[in-house]
This record gives sequence, structure tokens and C-alpha cells, in this order.
Amino acid sequence: MAKYRKLGRTSSQRKALLRNQVTALIYNGRIITTEAKAKEVRKIAEGLIALAVKEKDNFETVKVTAKVPLKDKDGKRVKEVVDGRKVTKFETVEKEIKKDLPSRLHARHQILKVLYPVTSVPSEAAGRKRNTKKVDLVAKLFDEYAPKYADRKGGYTRIVKIGQRKGDAAMEVVLELV
Repeated sequence: MAKYRKLGRTSSQRKALLRNQVTALIYNGRIITTEAKAKEVRKIAEGLIALAVKEKDNFETVKVTAKVPLKDKDGKRVKEVVDGRKVTKFETVEKEIKKDLPSRLHARHQILKVLYPVTSVPSEAAGRKRNTKKVDLVAKLFDEYAPKYADRKGGYTRIVKIGQRKGDAAMEVVLELV
């Protein structure tokens, strides 16, 4: 008996498909797919969420000093002339950051092996590179989903059947985070 569904694809195609769907599920909270794919995606997603829940409080806060460029009211860097050249002005700021302990860092790397990088594009600037932002899905798992599911022992996803697809009569389902 096989330990996983092959989904009619080669191993590299199958891994890419599953990574893509897990990434979409974590980013959007729900996806619509076939029943077989949903059951495979559920296994991977629940493992990632369980890992995030286990390591959610495993960090220490550290105070660091950083040089930050000064910005004007428009958000542009303030420049000053030094020796005939324009140089950006910096100010020193103390920040408090989260420093991962070794086990949480390892968990972060394990999660990053599965999830693809996501870039959000604002709707008014669709098709342009301006104002695009990289979305940190690992931080979303640790900061948003882990506290939400901390008191829950598994069962982080739900599969709801929505009927058969018109083209090939495959059973379609909604896979969503509970």
C-alpha cells in the first residue's frame, strides 16, 4: 500500500504542485481543489502548523542598535552635502527584535523548505514592480496561526465537498483552515 497519492504526475511535478497548493492555503486560508489533492495538501499543511504551534514561544527578545536613514515627509531619504558629495543622513535607533532559539530556527528552515516565496501586488498597480512586498509566510505561521491553534491538538484544516467538476466529473472540495 502506498504512503501517498501519486496524482498522475512525476515526482518533481507532484512535489511542485503540493508545495504550490500548501503555500496558497497558508497565504489565503482556503483553496478549491480536487479531493485527492486536498487530502495530500492537508497532510503537509497540518504538519507545518503543528511545527509552528510547537515552536511558537521559543524565542528571546534582544535590544539592538541600528543605523536607520532619515526620511522626509514624502518618505524619501534626506541627503546632505559632505566634501562636495551627496550623502544620506542616518540616525541611531534602539530596536527590540525576536531572536529565534536553535530549535525554532530549525523549524523555520523546515517550513521554508516547503513554502514558496510569495510577493503581494497591490490591485491598483497590477503588472508593475512598484509597491510589491514579499510576504513572510513563516512569520504568519508563527505569529498568526500558532497562537490561534495553540490549545488545539491537530485538525487544523477542514475539507468540504462542493460537487463534481463540469469537465471531468472530479469531486471538488474546499480545503480551509478551521
